Amino acid sequence: MSASGATCLELIERGARQNAARTALVWGDRSWTFAEVNAEANRLAHALAAAGAAQGQRVALLVNNGPHSVPLDFACVKSGINRVPLNARLSAAEHARMVQEAQCAVLVFGDDLMERARELQRLCPGLACHGLGAALPGGVDLLQTAASQPATAPDITVRPDDILLTLYTSGTTGVLKAAQHTQGSYAAVCRNILINLFPIGEDDVMLHAASLIHASGTFVLPFWLRGARTVVLPGFTPGPFLEAIAAHGATAINLVPTMLQMLLEHRDLDAHDLSSLRHIIYGASPMPRAVIDRAMAHFGQHRFWQYYGQTEAPLCLAVLRPEDHVGDLLGACGRPSPDVEIRLVDADGAPVPQGEPGEILVRGPMSVAGYFNAPELTAETFDADGWAHTRDVGVFDDRGFLHLRDRTSDMIISGGYNVYPREVEDALLTHPMVLECAVVGAPDPKWVEAVTAFVVLRAGETATEAELIAHVAGQVASYKKPHRVLFADAIPKTAVGKLDRKSLRARLA
Repeated sequence: MSASGATCLELIERGARQNAARTALVWGDRSWTFAEVNAEANRLAHALAAAGAAQGQRVALLVNNGPHSVPLDFACVKSGINRVPLNARLSAAEHARMVQEAQCAVLVFGDDLMERARELQRLCPGLACHGLGAALPGGVDLLQTAASQPATAPDITVRPDDILLTLYTSGTTGVLKAAQHTQGSYAAVCRNILINLFPIGEDDVMLHAASLIHASGTFVLPFWLRGARTVVLPGFTPGPFLEAIAAHGATAINLVPTMLQMLLEHRDLDAHDLSSLRHIIYGASPMPRAVIDRAMAHFGQHRFWQYYGQTEAPLCLAVLRPEDHVGDLLGACGRPSPDVEIRLVDADGAPVPQGEPGEILVRGPMSVAGYFNAPELTAETFDADGWAHTRDVGVFDDRGFLHLRDRTSDMIISGGYNVYPREVEDALLTHPMVLECAVVGAPDPKWVEAVTAFVVLRAGETATEAELIAHVAGQVASYKKPHRVLFADAIPKTAVGKLDRKSLRARLA
């Protein structure tokens, strides 16, 4: 990542100046202009400072989609805070581990997550918990504090290489990792979207139902910079989502394959006026051919954009444009983005011949600045020249389109979420009746991959599928629990004694 160029802070201020009177943000029946969002972000930045969150400090954010999501993120940028978003779907134990490993002394929580914040305060002694519309002992209500703060920006100086976002991902190695975005790299993510996807105009309206801490949130700044509107929903439910497209005249949506399939299956799909919708963007996991064929038949080919990216290098490493949604290209990632370098290498790191598969390595200004407090993981993923190992296997066809062939990791992508088998296996192995287990992804028409566990029970012991699923659900996020448990006499091993997940996946295929 280059230390030159615009910062994220500069782009926020630029968008606020250029579009002050236009509508920037909509939540329910309320809307805010660019000037109002910017002023609220400034007040929250001062409130954070008053509560003891200093520039450069890592602050955990436990906030669902809501009216304060965007102002809070902007406030962190404006105050130079390094925000650490926590996915609300994770367990308390997972949240506590992230807070402790990221060395966060401060947590900001939404009022709907106060009980989880209270639990984290117990699990993480000394954690100061400040609420948005709520307060816990030892903390403040930041919204109440912000009401008396100035609407002018804090007087701070930021540099392009300042860390502004530490984003946790289980990634491809199964080890919890905290990828670090800088002021410069996150500004480059904004440029990457503006360069590679449709031209965003002032009349565009993007509807957000997925969590803003994931890919959906990367679209906020490009739309902000272009004077376009951001409409935020609390979550994704097909009926209300379709109603919101019509009600707000949404022109763009970003979906994972599972969400698109749920829309197609909704009984009232044809009852809604979706004529405003011009751009349907999808990514996060491979799109099943049957789903995209059906979607194009219903919505038209000209609306669809696919991106291939990673947490370590969002958002568009390759893009499949609407005109490319034909024939065998429907299985492709797209062509490489002009602001990104991609090369394919063999197991020894040597370039592979044209048309041969190899691990996908990427390099671009949007790449993160390594992982927090994990130099070995950083060295494994990023080489000295800035190339990031994706651990995906791909091949280029003779037209320059990148096709995914396999993963060198065992990561499962279910419903757009990354699930690493080791997390689920560790949870299963705490059950007293489980002797051995292996977890893989099974092809699934709805989830793309369904978390599937092969389990060997201890001699003479019994356990039901439902019992084991419930046992795992008590320890990890709900989306990580197995969809199915298959009982086996033994788990296949490789020649060196490792779990042979490849043979298990072959059984399920």
